[in-house]
Amino acid sequence: MNNALSSAEIERYARHLVIRDVGGPGQQKLKAAHVAVIGAGGLGAPCLLYLAAAGVGTLTIIDDDAVSLSNLQRQIIHPTERIGDAKVESASVALQAVNPHVVLIKHQLRLSPDNATDLLKGADMVVDGSDSFETRADAAVACEALKIPLVTGAVSVWEGSLTVIAPHRIKPGGSNYPRFTDLYPTPPAPGSLPTCSEVGVIGALTGMLGTMQAMEVIKLITGAGEPLLGRLLLVNALTMRFEEIAYG
Repeated sequence: MNNALSSAEIERYARHLVIRDVGGPGQQKLKAAHVAVIGAGGLGAPCLLYLAAAGVGTLTIIDDDAVSLSNLQRQIIHPTERIGDAKVESASVALQAVNPHVVLIKHQLRLSPDNATDLLKGADMVVDGSDSFETRADAAVACEALKIPLVTGAVSVWEGSLTVIAPHRIKPGGSNYPRFTDLYPTPPAPGSLPTCSEVGVIGALTGMLGTMQAMEVIKLITGAGEPLLGRLLLVNALTMRFEEIAYG
């Protein structure tokens, strides 16, 4: 694949190209990258938009749902006129409008233990924007098998969390970074975690966490900064306090 930037791309990404930690090489890495995003909802919507705007070359969108009116309070990738459309189709229209250079792969289905490996194979990294712990765990198993970093986040009401799972990567000391099961050694009982439809969620909070997921992806692709490997970031939007827990 030719990852040289066209004149239009050079102008489009001009604000990236002058950043020392990104520049031309980093932007070419973004263009060469393939990121799979699970869910085109509250977290996936802002994440997809910023990844497309950043110039990630290929985006896979995985979602089995259709756009509903109650989604629009937070799922900013979907406009009112696309209520009833498949989310993967609605998201694709928005992403092509943001950046026509991005290649889109659409899977209108729900990720499961049976299809996770096939759906995620070929991606350089995965973003989990699902609303289910079970889906998150299934993605983690597949990503570990494929040796792909997983950027996973969760939100509820006023609070959210974010981390990067990559047990195939080696710490400076020589040991592997922790696994998903190091963070969640005992899975919650099915149905024990309240859903957004039951307890609600502040729309702007999903924007915060989804954008932060995109930031982690950009750092991982370009090699800039320090990703949230082995660190769980906790966000309380009501008090605007951020805490960090080391695990593994």
